Amino acid sequence: MSIADIRREYRSHALSEVDAAADPITQFHRWFDEARRAEVIEVNAMTLATVSANGDPAARTVLLKGVDDGFVFFTNYDSAKGQDLAAHPRASLLFFWPDLERQVRVTGGVQKVSREESAAYFQSRPRDSQLGAWASPQSRVITSRAVLEENLSALAARHDGADVPLPPFWGGYRVMPDRVEFWQGRPSRLHDRLVYMRDGHAWRRVRLAP
Repeated sequence: MSIADIRREYRSHALSEVDAAADPITQFHRWFDEARRAEVIEVNAMTLATVSANGDPAARTVLLKGVDDGFVFFTNYDSAKGQDLAAHPRASLLFFWPDLERQVRVTGGVQKVSREESAAYFQSRPRDSQLGAWASPQSRVITSRAVLEENLSALAARHDGADVPLPPFWGGYRVMPDRVEFWQGRPSRLHDRLVYMRDGHAWRRVRLAP
């Protein structure tokens, strides 16, 4: 079978204006809870797309760590994505839950969360993950994996018996949505697409052709 011949018919669900929530955050929580109950693997994994100072697009998978008025994730601020967001503080997120034949796309401005919020999350992480945040010069060239292992060992010894502090170069971002699209797979590739667009302090919802 060639790649072009790979296809699947989507028949599991539908998405109508009648059933959808009035605002996208509520609708996201509904779908996220359904995906979690369906035991979707890495349910909080999302593709984060950014643009560099030179205009080069880049995408990678990160983990969602909170949803309030925006979508929160944490990373090294000196990483490639951190540098992209410093140059262009806008991003796109993509959640793909194939078991439910669903996608959610989020676009909006990005802002750093407070140091207090970053510290609270950092202290909730496993200790090895805390040390790993210090040990990895994220996105920079290293000579071998031994560099990471040596850094980790040295840091573990340095902080033995003490709390690991929040690195000054590490913390959270919040993507503040101004556009959110919910995509539900349907038969004959006639998928349901409902898009919420911010209109002042309210949301306007439209249906797009697939």
